[in-house]
Amino acid sequence: MSELATRLSAVRGGIAEAAAEAGRDAEDITTVVVTKFQPASLVRELASLGVRDIGENRHQEAQAKARELADLGLTWHFVGQLQGKKARQVRAYASVIHSVDRMSLVDALRSDEASVDCFVQVNLTDDPGRGGVESADLERLVEHVLGTPGLRLLGLMAVAPLDAAARPAFARVRSLSDRIRPLAPKATALSMGMSHDYRDAILEGATHLRIGTAITGNRPAPG
Repeated sequence: MSELATRLSAVRGGIAEAAAEAGRDAEDITTVVVTKFQPASLVRELASLGVRDIGENRHQEAQAKARELADLGLTWHFVGQLQGKKARQVRAYASVIHSVDRMSLVDALRSDEASVDCFVQVNLTDDPGRGGVESADLERLVEHVLGTPGLRLLGLMAVAPLDAAARPAFARVRSLSDRIRPLAPKATALSMGMSHDYRDAILEGATHLRIGTAITGNRPAPG
């Protein structure tokens, strides 16, 4: 078994354990393997191991990989902060965009031809540079997504703060999800949990995990 296969198996085991602890079915949890800075050959190996959901957070890298690996029929998730001017290009290959966090980006993603799934990202810190909408503006942004052609809202996305326990942060996302339920009753998905905190995310209801190094190993230096 390759090192990649061993790491993937270990994470799948950890997800199964956390799901059992939460009284949930692991099959209901989507693991998005984040392959930032990793070569296309690694993504091809992941596909051979049964991985179907791949995450990228840099547009040029994601676009090139999606083009090179088009024969694999993968689902590409854009998980990084997205510039409005790149929005239409990202729509061309990404099936899911996890980082919708402002009105202007919603407008840039509008399409009358095709639909893309998305998450509204919420900011759990006091740092606006971290990306994500502020709690006070959440309903307004959700309403704008719901009223924009070409976007299908799946739910909320968040990154846990670096300097605080993850589980309370994820519990807060769950409560924000409950808060938007009257506006968007079908938008119940939660994209949260990474390599170091996915167990806490699962215990708080995560439906989509974004896991990189725990599966792919250390990232090569960016070229």
